[in-house]
Amino acid sequence: MRLFAAIVPPSDALAELEAVVAPLRSSWPGLRWADRQGWHVTLAFFGEVPEGTVPELCTRLERAAHRHRPMTLSISGAGAFPGAARALVLWAGIAAEGSGQAALAALATSVAAGARRAGAPVAAEGRRYRPHLTLARWQRPADAGHLVEELSRFAGSAWTAGQIHLIRSHLPGGQPGERPRYETLGGWPLRAAVTPPGSAVTPVRSASHPSRSTHPSRSTR
Repeated sequence: MRLFAAIVPPSDALAELEAVVAPLRSSWPGLRWADRQGWHVTLAFFGEVPEGTVPELCTRLERAAHRHRPMTLSISGAGAFPGAARALVLWAGIAAEGSGQAALAALATSVAAGARRAGAPVAAEGRRYRPHLTLARWQRPADAGHLVEELSRFAGSAWTAGQIHLIRSHLPGGQPGERPRYETLGGWPLRAAVTPPGSAVTPVRSASHPSRSTHPSRSTR
């Protein structure tokens, strides 16, 4: 099973990004554009994981989630890996309020550590964590400077990331135009912050992603 853990932005935040990306798809037909349904902020990519490891992985992800509080994020800016001059991957950035970037990196570290204990080590563990949403890919290195410049002006609305998800990636079967399909196996809330009595709370949109259960059933494996 090809698995990863991620935060999924709310649908209205993704709709804002889609409004900007949609016109670019026809202008750049040579790119393999990701579907909006596949946009997510990866915390850790596990690669191929044996089915028998999944229950322990779910337990470890739940514990990791409960160690961290929700954070206010937004989709903002853009870039390319490994760089705009010879791009292979186009991405949208993730901005965070206050100490949110450090908190997001700490969450990713906890997820990776828990997965390692469950027997599902992270493929890129040890690299600096750079939160992003993958928008498109090139088959060969290309100059993406103009495209990155266009998208770099995007700044979406803020939303609360309050849950992590375990997602299974089904790779394309080789048919023309076929894209990866994603299946949510479980979701776990981050630890709720305690609000002092009498404090005013300003509602912020919460990220959600439907899941059949908090632990994968036989039908979802």
